[in-house]
Amino acid sequence: MLRSPVIRMLGGMSETPLAFMFVTFVVFVVFFVVDLFVIGRKPHVPSTRECVQHIAFFVAAALIFGVCVWFVAGAKPAVEFYSGWLTEYSLSIDNLFVFVIIMSNFAVPKQLQKYVLSVGITVALILRGLFILVGAAIISRFTWVFFLFGAFLIYTAVKLVLGGGDDDEEYHENALIHALRKVVKVTDSYDGERLRTTIGGARYWTPMLIVFLTIGTTDVMFAFDSIPAIFGLTRDPFIVFSANVFALLGLQQLYFLLGALLDKLVYLPAGLSVVLGFIGVKLIMEALHGNSLPFINGGQPIEQVPEIPTWLSLVVIVVAIGGAALASVIAMRRVESSSKEE
Repeated sequence: MLRSPVIRMLGGMSETPLAFMFVTFVVFVVFFVVDLFVIGRKPHVPSTRECVQHIAFFVAAALIFGVCVWFVAGAKPAVEFYSGWLTEYSLSIDNLFVFVIIMSNFAVPKQLQKYVLSVGITVALILRGLFILVGAAIISRFTWVFFLFGAFLIYTAVKLVLGGGDDDEEYHENALIHALRKVVKVTDSYDGERLRTTIGGARYWTPMLIVFLTIGTTDVMFAFDSIPAIFGLTRDPFIVFSANVFALLGLQQLYFLLGALLDKLVYLPAGLSVVLGFIGVKLIMEALHGNSLPFINGGQPIEQVPEIPTWLSLVVIVVAIGGAALASVIAMRRVESSSKEE
């Protein structure tokens, strides 16, 4: 009964058949159950080979999923998915900086970090799902919210260019975690994967609880950038959520593979700023094209404002992120060459 309004809303806002959406959600749930309760019960530090294999699998799965969307819903939703997936994936890579700091701050044992990421990402997806549903409902009723989303993304893009993200070098607990510490008893040491442990006959929560909630809620803070960005590419909540799932699926493997190299991706913020700035402008143009605010053009849409096609958004995203990655690799090799010469 509780799910029927959600299903009706998705069906009304999505070009994708309900049967395909249902199968997709079932596959997502099965995957996360297996990841948490089968693979997650074998704590280990993934090897480089394992990480590369998993990342290749998830990238291939996303590409195949896009093809499936193309067949069942058409070219436009498929291109929107690819654009959203690349944007979310790029922004998720930026999240890894904070994840590294969180793991270090809470002294999470190396062999437990994969499991922690799996649970944290699952929590984040549940919270993002709620965020997406709320966002979709708001956008469907108040198109002027695109003005706010667009302005926020442009502000974020400028902040990235000016180096505003440098304050993430030190982690600060958010209000939820700070309040939780005041009402529950938490030990200083871990007890494997357990959330609860017994010390001197008394029951305590382990730091694992705090870490799970920290990663999940911190990711939602990042969603304030990424969710408006993808809504600038598509208004389909199913495509938005699917892109988020595929972007986060390979994140834990990227964490282990790129953890030591994140600080060398020097041009990634520049690439992300171009993407966010472009989508911000696109959102404002869409808001003007469907304007209903009385103090702008008398409350009438501005038909002269051009519409940016989805394929152009995909091209901009690929060029910006690909160019930033390539420039970072070239810069890294130059530094390595200079070091060898010295």
